[in-house]
Parts: sequence; structure tokens; C-alpha cells
Amino acid sequence: MMARIWRGVTPKAKAAEYVEYLKKTGVRDYRSTVGNLGVLILLRPENEHTEFVVLSLWESWDALRSFAGDDVEAAKYYPEDAQFLLHLEPNVTHHEVTVGIADKALEFAADLPGELGVACPALTKTAQ
Repeated sequence: MMARIWRGVTPKAKAAEYVEYLKKTGVRDYRSTVGNLGVLILLRPENEHTEFVVLSLWESWDALRSFAGDDVEAAKYYPEDAQFLLHLEPNVTHHEVTVGIADKALEFAADLPGELGVACPALTKTAQ
């Protein structure tokens, strides 16, 4: 399993709106890609800014390439990202997942309402 990690920073006043934008763009694309095992959006408000960390989990490098393209290290941006982000980081990082608590995390996610819930359709079947 692979983890893809992207980071960004918005003004604090735009953070909630950016979460909604991410759900409509990147999160939707993650979920619709075969081999995606889930996605988390992590927020860290600090002073006037909010840091975003988007962590997505993938079955394999091939699945990850289906989402990211051949240059998997390049960050993927959408048309309105520049209206929210203070800087467009050119790259993402990848990590091999060797130990995790995915089963418990999926059980927790399955209990969350609506868009907060399970991160991809394949997991919905597992959680039900």
C-alpha cells in the first residue's frame, strides 16, 4: 500500500470553503480512481493560516499512476486552487505503508455522516 501526501496553506478565512472545493475536485477524483483505498483531509489552523495535509492511500504504484499520471511526484492542481492557496507546492511525497490501523479507521469512517464518511465506494461495501 502507498500513501500520497500533499500539503498546502490557505488564509484561515478561506479554509472551510477550500475544504468544500477539495471535496468537489481532488477527493471526488481520488474516490473514482480504481485502487484508491481512501483519503483524509487534515487541517491545522495556526494564526492567520490553515495548513492542509491531504493523505490518500493506494493499492499500488500502478493505481497511484492512474490518478497522478506518469510523473507521480508532481502535485495535481485544479483550476481554482490558486484562488485559495498561498503557494502551489510543485511536488507531493509518497510513503510505503508498512504498519497501520486501517481496519479501525474504516470502521470509524463508516460511522461518519455523508461526505465525512467512507472515503471511497469500494470501502462502503466493507463497512456495511
